Amino acid sequence: MSRHLSASFRATLRVRLTDLPGAFAQLARAIGDAGGSLGAIDLVRIDHGTKIRDVTVDAADSDHMQRIVEAVRAVDGIEVEHVSDRTFLLHLGGKIEMQPKSPIKTRDDLSMAYTPGVARICSAIADDPDSAWNLTIKQNTVAVVSDGTAVLGLGDIGPEAAMPVMEGKAMLFKEFGGVDAWPICLATKDADEIVAVVKAIAPGFGGINLEDISAPRCFEIERRLRDELDIPVFHDDQHGTAIVVLAALTNALLVVGKPIADVKIVLTGVGAAGVAVTDILLRAGARRIVGCDRSGPVYRGRPGLESVKAAYAERTNPDDEQGTADEVLAGADVFVGLSAPGAISAAGVSQMADDAIVFAMANPTPEVAPDELPSGKVAVVATGRSDYPNQINNVLAFPGVFRGALDVRASQITEEMKVAAGRAIAGVISPDELGPEYIIPSVFNRDVAPAVAAAVAEAAEQAGVARRPR
Repeated sequence: MSRHLSASFRATLRVRLTDLPGAFAQLARAIGDAGGSLGAIDLVRIDHGTKIRDVTVDAADSDHMQRIVEAVRAVDGIEVEHVSDRTFLLHLGGKIEMQPKSPIKTRDDLSMAYTPGVARICSAIADDPDSAWNLTIKQNTVAVVSDGTAVLGLGDIGPEAAMPVMEGKAMLFKEFGGVDAWPICLATKDADEIVAVVKAIAPGFGGINLEDISAPRCFEIERRLRDELDIPVFHDDQHGTAIVVLAALTNALLVVGKPIADVKIVLTGVGAAGVAVTDILLRAGARRIVGCDRSGPVYRGRPGLESVKAAYAERTNPDDEQGTADEVLAGADVFVGLSAPGAISAAGVSQMADDAIVFAMANPTPEVAPDELPSGKVAVVATGRSDYPNQINNVLAFPGVFRGALDVRASQITEEMKVAAGRAIAGVISPDELGPEYIIPSVFNRDVAPAVAAAVAEAAEQAGVARRPR
């Protein structure tokens, strides 16, 4: 795969250059020869025959950035004084903060916001607990809960290391859905303890977003919390992914002119996301899905299947296909990758049906490199990356899903609400805009979250789980 430079690996180098003709050209050449991209160039000061400049550089990853820095250091007459990683700078002190909605500048302000006036509000809520929806932040607040066991592609890195992701999630909730979200990272992996903690904090929240909790524990935790709480519980790694995949596939199938009921879908990665994606596609009308894990296709009677996969086998792979993921791709119309790089090969894709659809969503490295796919065979390609067309990103789903659920004070998020969300995302793209490289809206399309919220709220009302009208 060709090297993709990214703003997430952007650094500013403070360099001291000898004030001679050609000095900066040598610096630029060193950066270019090392494969970096030169961005902003700022003169800081001139100091005794030298110039100090801040030079911004994009790299492909951390190791690549280090090679760029070393290449610059190797140039005679250039001293690298300082390297500032722009992503680390963004995270200094965390990415979110709490701000009061009303100023407290006088004694009167204090007496209403706090004692003695607040006692009247407390008494009102004690007399009518439902009034907490109107008189506290509960009406617009979601807890983002993680134990840090399945963070991005990093795995089990612990609750402290999970915090930057949960903070980022809270930012996205606010930016795209107007929802106030709070990151809560738990120092336990015990399912009973996680359930107990979330139940204990639930009175202060209008919804619970579970995040980065490893399978199969995530299934039990979500199920128990859904059964025991009267507010929406949503494991975004499962259902956010499923909603956006449904949206993308809905439009991709329109591009190639194939109905979902007629296509064969091969999926790699039968974990939390894979199971949820399968279920939402089945609900949307898919009939033939073959899910594969590291041991190949999941089929009825396969030795050693744990309970989640045994149940999965009962509702998928109707022909009990066996072999490898590449082998079951033969004749398939759709590939959905929720696994790891190398899960399938370009040779396997070449055996798919004409006008194939390939969603290779392992991040940052897809299951199969889009640049290596056989030309003329694949009609639509999507990934989880922002530097290819058709990025499948959960941010298209969860802000609008919770916005809609909170707006009608839904007691849960039903399967119908999830399908409605997926179809709403797909519907943001008009038929005349739709094409192979535009099957899913941009994450910055401000029409998405309101459309999803409206669809989710309507579906909640139809399902009887809305506690107030829109």
